[in-house]
Amino acid sequence: MSFIDVQSKFMAHIRNPEQAKAPNDVEDRRLNIYRELFFNNIEGFVSSAFPVLKSLYCEATWRALIRQFFVDHDCQSPYFLEISQEFLHFLQFEYEPTSFDPVFMLELAHYEWSELDVAVCQSTNDYVPVTDIQQQPLYFKDTARNLSYSFPVHQVSTEFQPQEASEQPHYFVIYLDEDEEVTFLTSNAMTAMLLQIIEQNPAISLADLVGQVHHQLPQFSYDQLYGGAEQTLSAFTKMDIIASKNA
Repeated sequence: MSFIDVQSKFMAHIRNPEQAKAPNDVEDRRLNIYRELFFNNIEGFVSSAFPVLKSLYCEATWRALIRQFFVDHDCQSPYFLEISQEFLHFLQFEYEPTSFDPVFMLELAHYEWSELDVAVCQSTNDYVPVTDIQQQPLYFKDTARNLSYSFPVHQVSTEFQPQEASEQPHYFVIYLDEDEEVTFLTSNAMTAMLLQIIEQNPAISLADLVGQVHHQLPQFSYDQLYGGAEQTLSAFTKMDIIASKNA
Protein backbone atom coordinates (compact mmCIF):
# COMPACT_ATOMS: atom_id res chain seq x y z
CA MET A 1 0.00 0.00 0.00
CA SER A 2 1.01 3.62 -0.50
CA PHE A 3 1.92 5.75 2.48
CA ILE A 4 -1.40 7.58 2.17
CA ASP A 5 -3.27 4.27 2.25
CA VAL A 6 -1.33 3.19 5.34
CA GLN A 7 -2.13 6.51 7.03
CA SER A 8 -5.80 6.22 6.16
CA LYS A 9 -6.00 2.66 7.51
CA PHE A 10 -4.17 3.67 10.68
CA MET A 11 -6.44 6.65 11.36
CA ALA A 12 -9.59 4.68 10.56
CA HIS A 13 -8.62 2.19 13.25
CA ILE A 14 -7.68 4.88 15.77
CA ARG A 15 -11.07 6.58 15.31
CA ASN A 16 -13.16 3.43 15.34
CA PRO A 17 -11.20 0.38 16.54
CA GLU A 18 -14.35 -1.73 16.74
CA GLN A 19 -15.10 -1.35 13.04
CA ALA A 20 -11.77 -0.69 11.31
CA LYS A 21 -9.15 -3.41 11.26
CA ALA A 22 -5.77 -2.57 12.77
CA PRO A 23 -2.65 -2.44 10.58
CA ASN A 24 -0.95 -5.83 10.55
CA ASP A 25 2.58 -4.60 11.14
CA VAL A 26 1.94 -2.59 14.33
CA GLU A 27 1.68 -4.34 17.66
CA ASP A 28 -1.53 -3.74 19.60
CA ARG A 29 0.30 -2.35 22.63
CA ARG A 30 1.57 0.56 20.57
CA LEU A 31 -1.75 1.03 18.81
CA ASN A 32 -3.47 1.23 22.15
CA ILE A 33 -1.27 4.16 23.12
CA TYR A 34 -2.44 6.05 20.04
CA ARG A 35 -6.07 5.02 20.54
CA GLU A 36 -6.09 6.38 24.08
CA LEU A 37 -4.03 9.47 23.26
CA PHE A 38 -6.23 10.68 20.41
CA PHE A 39 -9.54 9.94 22.12
CA ASN A 40 -8.48 11.37 25.48
CA ASN A 41 -7.27 14.57 23.81
CA ILE A 42 -10.61 15.05 22.08
CA GLU A 43 -12.57 14.14 25.19
CA GLY A 44 -10.50 16.54 27.27
CA PHE A 45 -11.03 19.50 24.94
CA VAL A 46 -14.77 18.88 24.66
CA SER A 47 -15.18 18.36 28.42
CA SER A 48 -13.34 21.57 29.26
CA ALA A 49 -15.49 23.53 26.80
CA PHE A 50 -18.81 22.07 27.96
CA PRO A 51 -18.43 21.40 31.71
CA VAL A 52 -22.09 21.90 32.61
CA LEU A 53 -23.31 19.70 29.78
CA LYS A 54 -20.86 16.99 30.80
CA SER A 55 -22.02 17.15 34.43
CA LEU A 56 -25.51 16.04 33.35
CA TYR A 57 -24.25 12.66 32.08
CA CYS A 58 -22.77 9.65 33.77
CA GLU A 59 -19.17 8.99 32.72
CA ALA A 60 -19.99 6.06 30.43
CA THR A 61 -22.75 7.91 28.56
CA TRP A 62 -20.60 11.02 28.14
CA ARG A 63 -17.68 9.03 26.76
CA ALA A 64 -20.05 7.22 24.39
CA LEU A 65 -21.24 10.60 23.09
CA ILE A 66 -17.66 11.79 22.57
CA ARG A 67 -16.81 8.49 20.88
CA GLN A 68 -19.69 8.99 18.45
CA PHE A 69 -18.42 12.50 17.70
CA PHE A 70 -14.89 11.17 17.27
CA VAL A 71 -16.04 8.42 14.90
CA ASP A 72 -18.74 10.12 12.88
CA HIS A 73 -17.78 13.77 12.57
CA ASP A 74 -15.39 14.92 9.87
CA CYS A 75 -13.64 17.90 11.44
CA GLN A 76 -13.07 20.82 9.09
CA SER A 77 -10.47 22.54 11.26
CA PRO A 78 -7.07 21.25 12.37
CA TYR A 79 -6.94 23.58 15.37
CA PHE A 80 -7.58 22.16 18.82
CA LEU A 81 -9.21 25.41 19.98
CA GLU A 82 -11.92 24.87 17.37
CA ILE A 83 -12.80 21.33 18.49
CA SER A 84 -15.57 22.81 20.65
CA GLN A 85 -17.11 24.47 17.61
CA GLU A 86 -16.87 21.20 15.69
CA PHE A 87 -18.62 19.40 18.54
CA LEU A 88 -21.39 22.00 18.58
CA HIS A 89 -21.81 21.58 14.81
CA PHE A 90 -22.00 17.82 15.33
CA LEU A 91 -24.76 18.18 17.91
CA GLN A 92 -26.70 20.66 15.79
CA PHE A 93 -26.59 18.94 12.41
CA GLU A 94 -25.45 15.33 12.72
CA TYR A 95 -26.46 13.95 16.08
CA GLU A 96 -29.81 12.30 16.78
CA PRO A 97 -30.74 12.97 20.44
CA THR A 98 -31.56 10.03 22.67
CA SER A 99 -33.51 9.60 25.89
CA PHE A 100 -30.27 10.23 27.79
CA ASP A 101 -29.99 13.77 26.42
CA PRO A 102 -31.61 16.78 28.11
CA VAL A 103 -34.20 18.62 26.02
CA PHE A 104 -32.13 21.80 26.28
CA MET A 105 -28.93 20.13 25.09
CA LEU A 106 -28.41 22.26 21.98
CA GLU A 107 -29.11 25.56 23.72
CA LEU A 108 -26.86 24.74 26.66
CA ALA A 109 -24.08 23.61 24.34
CA HIS A 110 -24.36 26.83 22.31
CA TYR A 111 -24.33 28.93 25.48
CA GLU A 112 -21.21 27.20 26.81
CA TRP A 113 -19.49 27.40 23.43
CA SER A 114 -20.29 31.13 23.22
CA GLU A 115 -18.45 31.71 26.49
CA LEU A 116 -15.36 30.03 25.07
CA ASP A 117 -15.78 31.84 21.75
CA VAL A 118 -15.69 35.18 23.55
CA ALA A 119 -12.74 34.11 25.70
CA VAL A 120 -10.53 33.30 22.71
CA CYS A 121 -11.83 36.00 20.36
CA GLN A 122 -9.10 37.94 18.60
CA SER A 123 -10.52 41.45 18.61
CA THR A 124 -9.80 43.85 15.78
CA ASN A 125 -8.75 46.35 18.50
CA ASP A 126 -9.66 49.35 16.33
CA TYR A 127 -12.43 50.53 18.64
CA VAL A 128 -12.49 53.82 20.51
CA PRO A 129 -14.59 54.69 23.56
CA VAL A 130 -17.96 56.35 23.08
CA THR A 131 -17.78 59.84 24.58
CA ASP A 132 -20.75 61.33 22.69
CA ILE A 133 -23.38 58.67 22.14
CA GLN A 134 -25.62 61.05 20.19
CA GLN A 135 -22.98 61.83 17.58
CA GLN A 136 -20.53 58.94 17.31
CA PRO A 137 -21.12 55.85 15.14
CA LEU A 138 -22.02 52.81 17.23
CA TYR A 139 -20.54 49.31 17.00
CA PHE A 140 -21.38 46.07 18.78
CA LYS A 141 -17.94 44.85 19.79
CA ASP A 142 -16.61 41.60 18.36
CA THR A 143 -15.87 40.45 21.92
CA ALA A 144 -19.58 40.40 22.79
CA ARG A 145 -22.45 38.09 21.86
CA ASN A 146 -26.17 38.91 21.84
CA LEU A 147 -28.04 35.67 22.61
CA SER A 148 -31.52 34.33 23.26
CA TYR A 149 -32.70 30.88 24.31
CA SER A 150 -35.96 29.08 25.05
CA PHE A 151 -34.52 27.58 28.24
CA PRO A 152 -32.83 29.31 31.21
CA VAL A 153 -29.46 27.83 30.27
CA HIS A 154 -27.59 30.05 32.74
CA GLN A 155 -29.32 28.25 35.61
CA VAL A 156 -28.93 24.65 34.43
CA SER A 157 -27.15 22.32 36.82
CA THR A 158 -27.40 18.76 38.06
CA GLU A 159 -30.07 20.04 40.48
CA PHE A 160 -32.02 22.14 37.97
CA GLN A 161 -32.92 20.63 34.59
CA PRO A 162 -36.08 22.15 33.08
CA GLN A 163 -38.15 19.76 31.00
CA GLU A 164 -40.11 22.36 29.01
CA ALA A 165 -39.20 25.60 27.29
CA SER A 166 -40.09 28.83 29.07
CA GLU A 167 -43.09 30.85 27.99
CA GLN A 168 -40.84 33.79 27.13
CA PRO A 169 -37.32 33.74 25.66
CA HIS A 170 -34.28 34.30 27.87
CA TYR A 171 -31.93 37.01 26.61
CA PHE A 172 -28.24 37.32 27.46
CA VAL A 173 -25.16 39.31 26.54
CA ILE A 174 -21.79 37.59 26.94
CA TYR A 175 -18.78 39.91 26.79
CA LEU A 176 -15.21 40.55 27.92
CA ASP A 177 -15.08 42.98 30.80
CA GLU A 178 -12.31 45.49 31.48
CA ASP A 179 -10.26 42.76 33.19
CA GLU A 180 -10.54 40.53 30.10
CA GLU A 181 -12.82 38.17 32.00
CA VAL A 182 -15.81 36.53 30.32
CA THR A 183 -18.96 37.98 31.87
CA PHE A 184 -22.65 37.63 31.14
CA LEU A 185 -25.71 39.69 31.92
CA THR A 186 -29.38 38.99 31.49
CA SER A 187 -31.11 41.17 28.94
CA ASN A 188 -34.62 41.71 27.56
CA ALA A 189 -36.38 41.75 24.22
CA MET A 190 -35.99 45.50 23.67
CA THR A 191 -32.28 45.51 24.48
CA ALA A 192 -31.72 42.44 22.32
CA MET A 193 -33.39 44.26 19.43
CA LEU A 194 -31.16 47.31 19.90
CA LEU A 195 -28.01 45.20 19.92
CA GLN A 196 -29.12 43.15 16.93
CA ILE A 197 -29.72 46.26 14.84
CA ILE A 198 -26.31 47.69 15.81
CA GLU A 199 -24.61 44.37 15.02
CA GLN A 200 -26.31 44.19 11.62
CA ASN A 201 -25.66 47.87 10.86
CA PRO A 202 -22.13 48.76 12.01
CA ALA A 203 -21.50 52.51 12.42
CA ILE A 204 -25.21 53.27 12.84
CA SER A 205 -26.09 56.49 14.61
CA LEU A 206 -28.29 56.58 17.68
CA ALA A 207 -30.95 58.52 15.77
CA ASP A 208 -31.06 55.99 12.92
CA LEU A 209 -31.07 53.12 15.39
CA VAL A 210 -34.07 54.52 17.23
CA GLY A 211 -35.75 55.19 13.90
CA GLN A 212 -35.51 51.50 13.00
CA VAL A 213 -36.82 50.45 16.41
CA HIS A 214 -39.71 52.93 16.12
CA HIS A 215 -40.61 51.48 12.73
CA GLN A 216 -40.94 48.05 14.35
CA LEU A 217 -42.63 49.32 17.53
CA PRO A 218 -44.83 52.23 16.48
CA GLN A 219 -46.91 51.90 19.66
CA PHE A 220 -44.07 53.73 21.46
CA SER A 221 -43.24 57.35 20.75
CA TYR A 222 -39.88 58.18 19.15
CA ASP A 223 -38.92 60.22 22.23
CA GLN A 224 -39.70 57.33 24.57
CA LEU A 225 -37.56 54.96 22.52
CA TYR A 226 -34.75 57.50 22.16
CA GLY A 227 -34.52 58.08 25.91
CA GLY A 228 -34.54 54.37 26.69
CA ALA A 229 -31.98 53.50 24.02
CA GLU A 230 -29.65 56.31 25.10
CA GLN A 231 -29.76 55.18 28.73
CA THR A 232 -29.27 51.48 27.93
CA LEU A 233 -26.49 51.96 25.41
CA SER A 234 -24.67 54.46 27.60
CA ALA A 235 -24.45 51.76 30.25
CA PHE A 236 -23.20 49.30 27.64
CA THR A 237 -20.44 51.66 26.52
CA LYS A 238 -19.12 51.61 30.10
CA MET A 239 -19.15 47.79 30.06
CA ASP A 240 -17.23 47.76 26.75
CA ILE A 241 -20.07 46.10 24.85
CA ILE A 242 -20.77 49.10 22.63
CA ALA A 243 -17.92 51.15 21.19
CA SER A 244 -17.14 53.47 18.30
CA LYS A 245 -14.45 53.80 15.66
CA ASN A 246 -12.60 56.76 14.20
CA ALA A 247 -13.68 57.90 10.78
